[in-house]
Amino acid sequence: MPPPLFAAAGTIFGCPISIIQRRNVYFKVSCSREHHDNQSGVKYDSLRVLEWDKLCQSVSSFARTSLGRQATKAQLLALNQTFHDSLRLLQETDAAIQMHNHDSFNLDLTSVDLALVEAAIKHARRRLPLDANEAMALLSLLQFVEALQLSLKAAIKQDSHWYKQFMPLSEMITQLVVNRSVIKLIQRVIDEDGSVKDSASPALRKARDQVRTLERKLHQLMDTLIRNETKESALMAASSVDGRWCIRSETDQPTSLKGLLLSSGSGSIIEPFAAVPLNDELQQARALVAKAEADVLSMVTEKIQMDLDEMEKSLTTAIQLDMIYARATYSLSYGGTYPNIFLPEDINEPLTAESDRSKDKTSQPPDPKKEWIFYLHRAYHPLLLQQHRQKLSTARKNVRNAAAEIRRRKLQAENMTVKGAAEIDLSSLQKQVRALEEAPPVPVDFLISQKTRVLVITGPNTGGKTICLKTIGLAAMMAKSGLHVLSSESAKVPWFDSVFADIGDEQSLSQSLSTFSGHLKQISEIQSKSTSRSLVLLDEVGAGTNPLEGAALGMSLLESFAKSGALLTIATTHHGELKTLKYSNDAFENACMEFDEENLKPTYKILWGVPGRSNAINIAERLGVPSIIVDDARELYGAASAEIDEVIMDMETFKQKFQEHINESRHHLMLSRDLHEKLLLNRRKLQEVVAQQRYKKMRELSEAAAVARSTLHKKVQQLRTSAMKQSQLSKASKRTLANQYKHAVEVETKLQTTNPSSSSIQVIKKPQSEQITELPKVGDSVHVSSLGKRATVLKVDTHKEEIVVQAGNMKLKLKVTEVQR
Repeated sequence: MPPPLFAAAGTIFGCPISIIQRRNVYFKVSCSREHHDNQSGVKYDSLRVLEWDKLCQSVSSFARTSLGRQATKAQLLALNQTFHDSLRLLQETDAAIQMHNHDSFNLDLTSVDLALVEAAIKHARRRLPLDANEAMALLSLLQFVEALQLSLKAAIKQDSHWYKQFMPLSEMITQLVVNRSVIKLIQRVIDEDGSVKDSASPALRKARDQVRTLERKLHQLMDTLIRNETKESALMAASSVDGRWCIRSETDQPTSLKGLLLSSGSGSIIEPFAAVPLNDELQQARALVAKAEADVLSMVTEKIQMDLDEMEKSLTTAIQLDMIYARATYSLSYGGTYPNIFLPEDINEPLTAESDRSKDKTSQPPDPKKEWIFYLHRAYHPLLLQQHRQKLSTARKNVRNAAAEIRRRKLQAENMTVKGAAEIDLSSLQKQVRALEEAPPVPVDFLISQKTRVLVITGPNTGGKTICLKTIGLAAMMAKSGLHVLSSESAKVPWFDSVFADIGDEQSLSQSLSTFSGHLKQISEIQSKSTSRSLVLLDEVGAGTNPLEGAALGMSLLESFAKSGALLTIATTHHGELKTLKYSNDAFENACMEFDEENLKPTYKILWGVPGRSNAINIAERLGVPSIIVDDARELYGAASAEIDEVIMDMETFKQKFQEHINESRHHLMLSRDLHEKLLLNRRKLQEVVAQQRYKKMRELSEAAAVARSTLHKKVQQLRTSAMKQSQLSKASKRTLANQYKHAVEVETKLQTTNPSSSSIQVIKKPQSEQITELPKVGDSVHVSSLGKRATVLKVDTHKEEIVVQAGNMKLKLKVTEVQR
């Protein structure tokens, strides 16, 4: 039975629910017996042998609240997700990871006690006053939602594209409503330690002041009474018993203290008569305090009831966010990647969030994974990876503790014998750490083509066949449940409606079934329940009986699955006859677990397209079994079988060399890419250097042109001054001036042709009208620069070198230098 959850509709995770209370969004899950019966049986048995429940427990541990952990585990154990449910779950996980990478969002609900929030909502529904802790839990939830909304608004303000990137979480967060007045009210009346503040109401302040006054009087009274008992004062102390102040004595000897004896035995407790009236008043004052606090909490409850529906929706969303946070954090912790899931009928176009985002691209490079129906590169078994990390963490912790112990003992200056033992212990612990670091779990590659319906994996015992089956089964369930799969790059995984598995010893004493019978019963149920969208995993098919009959039965079973059974069936076996199915049926494919014959141990790697071969006789020979026994065994095994093994061995060798060539090609491809990037980088640097040199050269030319202009300007000024003193210039002077001007123009023309696009060089253009070097005559036409107009000369003053001109209706007196011809 799933744990209580909240939902915003009539179902949650596809599971029918019965409504406990329905006020907008408050529900409790209660799966019907019929639904439970349908989900039990072979499906749950399959998940049990895959250890899916352990993985669910591991993922749920990343949730930060108790309700979130329960909801996460229930969601992962649900077996009725649709394809679109799986897509939505994956999109939620991916959005949470992007929020985490954005660094401005905090989905950690550690500071929010959702169980107390749930209790607060129940009390408010029943119109019962909340306690202070429940009010503070509700405040923490509202502040969490408000902080999320502010972070989302800030991100969208920075770049509106983030709203789409964070979908569907952005939509979930923006739909929540937070009443700021409720937050301010709770902050005003409830302290951070969960107590009602004195300032919450005048009545509460007055009652608490009275309590403090009475307690001070009682303390003074008790001190006085104890000091008066001169003989036994050291054995007496004031204490509170059921809210009443008394004197506790450690001896049963009678005292002169008069009062009510509340207890005796190994000491006595006496309430002095003088303290009775004050204790009575104190009890009454405390009752007034409790009433005033209850009035304040009732006022808070009434305020909350106005927004109770929105608060329930916030609680529902918070639980859902904690579930999503658990899945995302698990993926980040173990290095998961987004799986591209697709329906078998849509095998050419996987429907994923990533494919939707890439539809607008006009040209796509060919997908190297398109030929595969199942693509997992360097996939890890999640539980093995978790176990290895835990062992490594424990070993490192032991090393740190041992090092700290050595330092402590050295400080205490113990003898050398103890120190030497500690150092030896530390050395052995360090060796354990190195051994774990050097032997991590081995990842495997799953490259199953689209035409393959049945994959047969062979290999030695303890070679990793069963781990491979569990890895691929768990990867399929993880993708379906919204988890990232543990592979080194984006995976391509079909969406399976069910994952069936027959792994391990299924002997049933209660049903009088042997191991072989238990396997047959399980496989029979799998065949009846599987569909064209199912994944079937069979371990050691045909084992447990006569080898010939087992091989024949195994071949028949696998051919049945290939013809009309599951979408994909993966079987492990020791029967050599099952390897031959590939050569008579294109729906079959072979693979084997690699074995290191030199070191006589498995490598836990898969060789694809190669059937496995028996290594027992070769291993016996290497282990020193007498040659006569080995030769007899080979003779009994048969020359034909030996030849087949030799062919298989040649195929394995070819496959290994081929894989080495592939790896070498990949290495050279990476090197060529690096060289190409370096060439592009050097090209950019060279272009930058050329641009800098060109800019430097043009700047030098510009400075030279500026110097030339300055020199030319000075000479022109000198010539003008000389022209004013002389009535006419000699022909030689005019020729010199013309040559100098021509030289200046040539310099500027040269600069312009050197870099015509440079905006830093001011090109000198020949003026449209030459400067006047001799006085004009009356009636001449001149150009007035200040007006930008033509004017007619009316009067000429040769002594002052001034002229009077008329431009339209204006008459102006100007210097000769201010006009041009």
